[in-house]
Amino acid sequence: MVTFIVSIILLVIGYFTYGKFVERVFGVKEARPTPAYANQDGIDYVPMGTKRNSLIQLLNIAGVGPIFGPILGALYGPVAFLWIVLGAIFAGAVHDYLTGMISIRNRGAHLPELAGKFLGNVMKHVVNGFSVLLLLLVGTVFVTAPAALIDNLTPGWLTIGMIIGLIFVYYIVATMLPIDKIIGRVYPIFGALLVISALGIGGGLVITGAPIPELSFTNMHPEGLAIFPLLFLTISCGALSGFHATQSPIISRTTQNEKQGRKIFYGMMITEAVIAMIWAAAAMSLFHGTDLNAILNGGGPAAVVSEVSMVMLGAIGGTLAVIGVIILPITSGDTAFRSARMIIADYFKIGQIKRRNRLFIAFPLFGLSVALTQIDFTLLWRYFSWANQSTAMIALWVGAMYLALQGKNHWISSIPATFMTMVTTTYILNADIGLGLSMDVSLIGAAFVTIIAIILFSVKLRKELRADQPFKVDEVERKIA
Repeated sequence: MVTFIVSIILLVIGYFTYGKFVERVFGVKEARPTPAYANQDGIDYVPMGTKRNSLIQLLNIAGVGPIFGPILGALYGPVAFLWIVLGAIFAGAVHDYLTGMISIRNRGAHLPELAGKFLGNVMKHVVNGFSVLLLLLVGTVFVTAPAALIDNLTPGWLTIGMIIGLIFVYYIVATMLPIDKIIGRVYPIFGALLVISALGIGGGLVITGAPIPELSFTNMHPEGLAIFPLLFLTISCGALSGFHATQSPIISRTTQNEKQGRKIFYGMMITEAVIAMIWAAAAMSLFHGTDLNAILNGGGPAAVVSEVSMVMLGAIGGTLAVIGVIILPITSGDTAFRSARMIIADYFKIGQIKRRNRLFIAFPLFGLSVALTQIDFTLLWRYFSWANQSTAMIALWVGAMYLALQGKNHWISSIPATFMTMVTTTYILNADIGLGLSMDVSLIGAAFVTIIAIILFSVKLRKELRADQPFKVDEVERKIA
């Protein structure tokens, strides 16, 4: 219990200390017009207030990641707490803040465009494909996961296929309409429900004195899976997630002032980490490792969510908590497809004011996602985890280059970028969905790739700094009075 409470406190302190430090390093300009006003179009560029943007950002980035990931990560034991705290403060929140703020400085640009500008045109094409793939996987995972939870609460005549169909209908509507018509109106309500349900579970753990284990570095995974690199891919949302880099530009196009960025981007990542801590603690306290593994094998993370909610909050409160968890993935799935539409539109320069242009991009995406729902959830999650953290790694290198070109402290981004390069490369070299090499060979190969990444970063930086024409870090240079 002490580890759990101290971890929550450290996350809050991190927001007020390291969050402010990162904000100072970036250097906000309150007088600078944001894309919400400079590019206002009534569809994606719409000025909205801080509270609304914060709750929308929280729901955009949350999904089932900070719930399902920590539940699966709980199998490793209390070391999961350490990754959530350190990962969120020094990597995840930095990642979210930099991608959001750099996007604000560049017309609300998405990650592929930013990668092309700061890491080269080759990376633009690579990241564009990576981002669309990730968003398709996210959208699909965030259909099947809530559908399983809804299926547990509804009558037998409502089949899981019908539930999936209804979710897709909502996705189509939410993806096509202007952001302030559905997302801007209902997300704040859903956000409040999410926070209340998480606080209910967390408060129940504290009040009942739940046997939450204290910090230990012993690998407690019942199947003996390695902590490195698997823990860092299993728990992504809640600690560090590349999916967030695809979501932050949505809100960078609705943010009214750069000063609001720390609360919206850094703060909501910390809030997500608190949610992740609560669900990891709940899974560890209510189930021992073998028991947790058994229920996961029987019904997946959704079964754990239902069991924890009913035990901690009773029938009524538990049902409300499950509804909150259902809302999470649905409200991230719709923005995943929205982001995919925007990224493809930006890449091919297809205007989005006309409805037919939005339909032209959106419907093929939904068709592919429907096909992906036929694939086993566990396999989808593994591909999602690797694609997710690889995207986070790239986004952190983009942030590092942006800061370095301005002569600012790039270490706040380049250090976690280096670490995640090692993590993602080790995984894909070792995993059976990758090359299937031995762990020793994978570690050596990953170290080599990481060193190459550092060298390429240094060479690119020196080239830009030595260029005759100064590199324009921001899309629009304005003299601030």
